[in-house]
Amino acid sequence: MTELVKAGTSDALVINSISKRSFDSDVEIGAPRKGGPPGYMSVQFHTKMAKLNHLYKLSVDGLIIGAAILFIDGDKLNIGRIFISPDYHRKGYGIYMMQEIEKMFPAVKEICLDTPVWNIRTNSFYPKQGYTEYKRDSEFVYYTKTL
Repeated sequence: MTELVKAGTSDALVINSISKRSFDSDVEIGAPRKGGPPGYMSVQFHTKMAKLNHLYKLSVDGLIIGAAILFIDGDKLNIGRIFISPDYHRKGYGIYMMQEIEKMFPAVKEICLDTPVWNIRTNSFYPKQGYTEYKRDSEFVYYTKTL
């Protein structure tokens, strides 16, 4: 069974490891070096996100394979980050996560997110999921989707 549910503080260590491996693997698709967004390899950060109810885990048959950090502001949802273990890339789990996120928050009317300009994988993925680029700067592409 595949499910996306709120993560607890006890999940932070595993999620942190997946985050590090996932973001570090981006060097294979255009990242200038290993690394990720602030806190991407901090157990303390992931624990805090769980305590604040922003951290969600993607599990397959009880095994955590990915996570998302989500922020709700009224009828707007910001996907702070979404990541999947490199072992599970290109198997449909990203599509599943995006669909589940949209279903989980029926009051949400707009979803926003951003991704690095250099990330060819995510800049191809989000438009296929119905997201529209609304802004771009030298570092990021900003996407939105109206529900």
